[in-house]
Amino acid sequence: MGAGRQPVVRMLPPANVKVRFYVPETVVGALRNGQSVQVRCDGCPAPVAATISYVSNEAEYTPPVIYSNETRGKLVFLIEARPSEADAPRLRPGQPVEVRQP
Repeated sequence: MGAGRQPVVRMLPPANVKVRFYVPETVVGALRNGQSVQVRCDGCPAPVAATISYVSNEAEYTPPVIYSNETRGKLVFLIEARPSEADAPRLRPGQPVEVRQP
């Protein structure tokens, strides 16, 4: 594209970028909507700040597992966080990331 030109179609607008990650049940109780997290990725020069926008109410299993008291640690909860629109282009769909609390 030449200088001053804009793309005709943008496949994933920055406002729609979200990071999906899973946490164990021992961690989910400490996470809330609106809470800040830091997203780190290979090739990212610095962490990307994001805000938790969704915390699942239901546990999922890390397959394969049969539920018992011994396998309780295999329960995980889906969390979604959104980076700012300015930082969103630094992340790519399907890119592996590490998420931490600041």
